[in-house]
Amino acid sequence: MKILVSIKQVPSRDSQLRVDASGRWIQENDLSFETNEPDAFALEEALRLKEQHGGEVVALCAGPARVSQTIREALAKGADRAIHIEADNLASLDTLGVAKLLAKAAESEKPDLILTGLQSDDLGYGQTGVVMAELLGFPHATIIMAVEKIDTGIRVKRELEDGWFQNVELPLPAVLTIQSGINKLRYATLMGIKKAKTKEVKRLTAADLGVQIASAASIERVYLPQRSKQTQMIEGNAKEAAAKLVEKLRFEVRVI
Repeated sequence: MKILVSIKQVPSRDSQLRVDASGRWIQENDLSFETNEPDAFALEEALRLKEQHGGEVVALCAGPARVSQTIREALAKGADRAIHIEADNLASLDTLGVAKLLAKAAESEKPDLILTGLQSDDLGYGQTGVVMAELLGFPHATIIMAVEKIDTGIRVKRELEDGWFQNVELPLPAVLTIQSGINKLRYATLMGIKKAKTKEVKRLTAADLGVQIASAASIERVYLPQRSKQTQMIEGNAKEAAAKLVEKLRFEVRVI
């Protein structure tokens, strides 16, 4: 079974973010970067499926030259080879623009299964995997907690609201978006790090893929949220005040 895993490089969680001069994105020149956490769980699930059923795991990553670090980490953990779509302006692309690049690169690989993280830690749209599936004409399922290979394809467990789950069977090829925390992430071994240096990394551009980079949507402004405080006096007796407080916590603050 050939499994293609889409991974993304994002700013480290402890990074101090500052808006750049354009006001439309963050300054990246002094940031440290890491693998998007949900994508790390997608890679782990792909490696486990390969260990159970054999086949090949191919890491797919789009971005500038610095994403080679993320690609090497995926190879060191056990991916067999990688595809790097060189794109310096990835932050300026919307979900459809990114999905077109990834889908076109995946098309020639003819994978049995495509895994992505549920969403990215930087933008958090949670749509790239779904749009890829639509572009490729593949069935898809989201918020995946478990994957099982069966004779007719795969059986997956989806997380729903309020502690409910759904079990779905899909034919292959298919696209799945993986929920964080479904398994324990492995560390790259010293041998894996050494082997990663010799593994194939195929580099492609949008021109190579025949994709014209364009965005239907764009980020117009990035800014820090303004902090404010407001005091409200709740009138009435204790029972009435408690009911009003619960209502505000539920529908205005949305913490219960």
